[in-house]
Amino acid sequence: MSTHTLFEILVAIHIVTGATGLISFWVPVAGRKGGRNHARFGKLFTMMMLVTGSVAIGIALTTLSNPIATHPQLIDHPQFGDPALIAGIFGWMMLYLATLTINLAWHGWLCIQNRRDHLANRVWHNLLLQLLLTIASANCAWQGWQLEQLLMVGISMVGFATVATNLWFLYKPNPRPLDRIKEHIKSLVGAGISVYTAFFAFGAVRMFPEIALTPALWSVPLITGLSLIIYHQRAVTLQFRARAERAS
Repeated sequence: MSTHTLFEILVAIHIVTGATGLISFWVPVAGRKGGRNHARFGKLFTMMMLVTGSVAIGIALTTLSNPIATHPQLIDHPQFGDPALIAGIFGWMMLYLATLTINLAWHGWLCIQNRRDHLANRVWHNLLLQLLLTIASANCAWQGWQLEQLLMVGISMVGFATVATNLWFLYKPNPRPLDRIKEHIKSLVGAGISVYTAFFAFGAVRMFPEIALTPALWSVPLITGLSLIIYHQRAVTLQFRARAERAS
């Protein structure tokens, strides 16, 4: 099997699982919280994000192994015809985004699964994911600096911030239920942001390469996702505050 054939198979799987996850994402986000549909579609979204992120790692690695063979349509493009840039954007940056997606999806899922045992969130594979995301973020920033692609440097900051907030929660001695729910919201909505960003950006490269690295294109899912995180975290904070006032 050629590198290009393997790449195309992985992309097809990536599109199917990613689209399934991104559609299911809106049921727990927009629907009633804590109900059967919230749990059912939230689990589906999480599983699809884990699969999509894993497949994206394969896409990134095949790209790094042979940038031109995996992206022959870009050979004559004035900007993306450079194998080093293809490797940077479709290889190293995708590898970073894949690691970010897996990290956020798994961490957010554990926050709910281990609601009665906070120490279980420090399981070895969750801590390993924090290390791997730190390495992937640093590499994305370095590769972006080398390629003079400040977009890669800027987006890598999300990874560093994710690791910092994840570790803050993991090593907080006695997190409140509100802390756990807010961390769950941050992580799973963040996973959605990561995949929507990849779909917007990498899809644009395949169809409209000229606008693929436009900051505005990358900022749409980021701003939308951050708005959703702030909105839902504020909503649950007000709910917990109202319960405390009624109980007092």
